[in-house]
This record gives sequence, C-alpha cells and structure tokens, in this order.
Amino acid sequence: MRKELTLMLTLMLVLGNFGIVQAAPAPVKPQAQAAELETEAASAILMDAESGQILYEKEPHKELPPASVTKLMTMLVAADAVNSGRVKLTDKVTASENACKLGGSQIYLEPGETFSLEEMLISIAVGSANDACVAVAEHISGTHEAFVNEMNKKAQELGCKNTHFANAYGLPAEGHYTSAYDLALMGREALKYPLVKKLTSTKEYDLRDGKFKLWNTNKLLWWYQGADGFKTGWTNEAKYCLASTVERDGLRLIAVVMGVPQVRGHFAESMKIYNYGFAKYAHKEFAPAAQKQGVVTVGKGTEAEVVAVTEKSLGVTVEKGKDKNIWAETKLDPQVEAPVQQGQKLGEIRLYRENELLSQANLVAEKAVAKAGMYQQMTRTLKGVFGF
Repeated sequence: MRKELTLMLTLMLVLGNFGIVQAAPAPVKPQAQAAELETEAASAILMDAESGQILYEKEPHKELPPASVTKLMTMLVAADAVNSGRVKLTDKVTASENACKLGGSQIYLEPGETFSLEEMLISIAVGSANDACVAVAEHISGTHEAFVNEMNKKAQELGCKNTHFANAYGLPAEGHYTSAYDLALMGREALKYPLVKKLTSTKEYDLRDGKFKLWNTNKLLWWYQGADGFKTGWTNEAKYCLASTVERDGLRLIAVVMGVPQVRGHFAESMKIYNYGFAKYAHKEFAPAAQKQGVVTVGKGTEAEVVAVTEKSLGVTVEKGKDKNIWAETKLDPQVEAPVQQGQKLGEIRLYRENELLSQANLVAEKAVAKAGMYQQMTRTLKGVFGF
C-alpha cells in the first residue's frame, strides 16, 4: 500500500512538471483594454491640435466619402486666397447657372444673384450651401474644376495621403474621398486661419435681409462646452460625418467621425470621444508667451544686451498622472550683432520627457536694438578697457 501511494505521488509530480496535471492560469487582460473606447463610427480619430499627437483612433486612414465635411477644405482654399490678397471678403460674387443648378443643401441662388464673398462663405460654413461653394470656386479660380485642383494641391501640401476631391461641395462622385486622419490634418490647418474659425463657429445668420435664416448644422456649438468650429456632412453613401474642435482649460482637441449610421449619431459619437479625451488628458503649460527666458549680449548695439522671450506659449498634452520626468532646456545664442529686430530668433526652449523631445518654441528678441554709431562704440570700448 505504501509503495502504491509513493508511486502515485511521484507520477503526479512528474505529470505536474510537464504541465499536464496543473492547468495554466487564465490570461489577464490589461485594465486599459477593458476600458477601451468604442464608437459606432466606421472611422474616427482624436488628435491633440497643438502637437498632432493621436490620442484615439479607429481605422483612421480608411478612404471614405466625406459628404459636406468636404467644405472644410473649400473654406481653407478660400481663406488662403483671402490671405494672399487674390480676393477680398467684400468682393461681389455673382451666381452662375452652373452654381444654381445644384441640389442638396443650398441657399437657392438665382442666376445673376450677387452676395459678398463673406456672405457666400458664411452660407457654406453655416448653411452648408452647395450652390455657394460653386459660386465661390468660380470667383476665386475661374472655374469649379480649377478650384478643385487647388483643393487637391492643398491636401498634398498638408500631407494628406488618402484624400482626393472631385468637387467643392461633397455630393457623391467617383474619386471623391478622404480619411479621418486627413480631415484632422485639415482641421489643424484651419485653426491657423481666424477666418475659418470665425465662419465655422457662427451659430446663425440672417441672409437676404433676414428673409432667409441660416442655422449652423454643427449642433455641438450648442450642446458641448468649448466646441467652436468645423463642419458636418451627410449623404446616403457617406452616412453621418463630423470634423470638429473643442477647447477646454488650454487643451484643444480635434475629433473626426465618419460613417456613423444613426441620425445625429455623429454628434453623440463625437461627444463620447471628447469625453474620453478630456477625462484622460490635460494640457500642462511650462512657459507662457512673451515670458523672459534670458538675455543675449548685443555686439555694436545701442544697448549691450537684449531680453529673449518665448515666441509662443510652450506646453504639452500629457496623460493625467503621467506628467513626471518632463524638463525644459533653454538654448540661447551667446551673442548677436546689431541691428537686432524685434521678434528676431535668438534661441529655442525645448520640452523633454526623459530624452524624448515633446515640444519646442523659439526664443525671440523682446525689442529691437539699433546699431550704435562709431562714437558710441568707441566710448563703450574705452569704458570696457579703462573702466571709466
């Protein structure tokens, strides 16, 4: 009996060592995966506007029809034309027959009807007017086709690799597509243009002396704190789409959702994604704009030195609770020769997490320093040599 018991125990130990008797423990999923964000959108992205860092994504490079979110690029190209002086917001834009024959969202332009360029752009941004898109395109580029070429050129300049436009308004067309990531790039670019932000943040507008009321199709402007821009879209093909931006407590985010099947789902899904972003991330400022960061010696100047300040605020978007080990490095030119222009670059300030570069900003001259005359230079030299 004792021999049988000893043999049984030995056999169990041997089998256990080979993993036959002992069951393998069940795999434990990381907690972050259990709490991962889910969305009904076919494609979506959440991006930090300042750095371009992707905070959430789902099929971000998938090529999909954008519907009227196309008009974000239409407004970008128009804003470029205004900034360059090619056109003015006060220009009179006359509707052609080509513009007036479009369906879908429109302000019902009549051939020969005239509005200012600014009113046409408001009609695009607020009322999503397809007819106004063509009128603006023809005014800026001569033809709608030439304007669309400019849209595609702009997309290439921004690094959009999954975008091609076939029209300026977003109705279904062969070869008309973009991606959530590319639209986020367009959104980052749009934030550089006060005109685009002003247009897309306008909630309502009275056209034709108040006889035609425009209401912004982006309901986040009413429903979500800090929302202040960009564009909606819908067609049967594209479903519900939205590229938007929100700013809270110094943190500006861009969200894009495409191919949402539910009515008003593009708003619900965007708010869900923003809630995730603002709950998980925060903006930490290390140096405000125009803050003194040191002085630089000025050679042959009317003043011996000039103050270096930050050209813009320097901060970084960080995951909450993970903002340790971030440090700043300041690099300044030891000396600069006069004349020094106000805003002239004198160095840089850089933010690192350990050895990873997170962000940087130029350090610039706080004020101008003129070149000293010969007598002043000689006097300064003598003072330096003889101490008087």
